[in-house]
Amino acid sequence: MTEKIIQQGAEASIILVKQKGKEPFIVKDRIKKSYRLDILDERIRKQRTRSEAKLIEKASKVVPVPELNEVDERTKKIKMEFLTGKRLSTYLDSLPLSKQKKVCKQIGGNVAKLHDIEIIHGDLTTSNMILVEDKDCNKNNKEMVNDKLHDVSKLKPGFGVGGRDKSIDSKVYFIDFGLGFISPKVEDKAVDLHVLRQALEAKHFKHWQDLFAQVLSGYSISKEHQKVLEQFKKVETRGRYKEQY
Repeated sequence: MTEKIIQQGAEASIILVKQKGKEPFIVKDRIKKSYRLDILDERIRKQRTRSEAKLIEKASKVVPVPELNEVDERTKKIKMEFLTGKRLSTYLDSLPLSKQKKVCKQIGGNVAKLHDIEIIHGDLTTSNMILVEDKDCNKNNKEMVNDKLHDVSKLKPGFGVGGRDKSIDSKVYFIDFGLGFISPKVEDKAVDLHVLRQALEAKHFKHWQDLFAQVLSGYSISKEHQKVLEQFKKVETRGRYKEQY
């Protein structure tokens, strides 16, 4: 077995684990913080591990996300599927503009589905999205369905999660729900969109306006899209005001 850290963040390490004769998988390992009291650090990392796992499981009922394999609150680790795809932050700009627009419309639709079940992602950037192309779909061999899935909150450490249909077309997967939370507030949904708009402008500046227009087109399936977009305009105005000072 080999392990390789493929991403090192402030809160967690993302580790790719390969085993001979088996499918590779990802482990998200929450890092102990030496500046916190041990008892407080233990409580925070345990709560965030549980919260993220529950968000991923809930999100899996409506949008593509990596499949959870194990949730261990004792070690503060989440084991999940390794996606054979490309991170959109580095791949989106290489696509034909027509394909970029289709991808962004799908992103908007996915965000709408998350918001309609009151999931706020908290870090909507293309760095937290993986595009699984048609040629990779058979390898990943998975699709979320609306059947009843296990409640992660009832899992014991090390217990696996399953129960999905195994077929898929080209899709955008959302990853890293570490900053996510549950909220019915229109303001929180509008801020989620604001973060995504900023990310597109910063990382994909050449066509960001066309791409975000497609995001909003996809988002129109949300049952509250009009309220959210009205609030989004207010959030954008506040953001521009802050930039002046």
